[in-house]
Amino acid sequence: MAPKYIIEHMEDNLHEWCLLEYYHIATFIHPSNLYFTNLSMIAETSFKNSEIPKETNFITENIINMNVPMDKICLLDPASNQVLEPTDGDAFEYFLFGGILGDDPPRDRTSELRRLGFTTRNLGAMQMTTDTAVHVTKRIVDDRGTLVFYLE
Repeated sequence: MAPKYIIEHMEDNLHEWCLLEYYHIATFIHPSNLYFTNLSMIAETSFKNSEIPKETNFITENIINMNVPMDKICLLDPASNQVLEPTDGDAFEYFLFGGILGDDPPRDRTSELRRLGFTTRNLGAMQMTTDTAVHVTKRIVDDRGTLVFYLE
């Protein structure tokens, strides 16, 4: 079964940049496997008026209210001590990302999701955009690639 990708939208509004990142995600993740959660009514309306496929799962509830067993969800968290591996695609059904516009320096807003007790994995020390993090995760758990670290 293909992994499912959950983006917990963590901004008050749906900024144009977020919408562009989310649209990009929808170009490489099938709509039935893509969930956007924690949407305000304004954000939900913006999604429904966007180019993102209408079959995508748009949910106003947050992740904790989705009735998905916690042990089936892996939170992608830069603070995790464990790197995401291809075998994690067998261990988890859902991969959870904080839909956060990045800050420099980072403010660790993923901690809001970490506190909920999900198992965590990281994609290395580098901060990534949401669409990049989803793409890298797909390459690892769905396409069975490995994470290659590099220096800037």
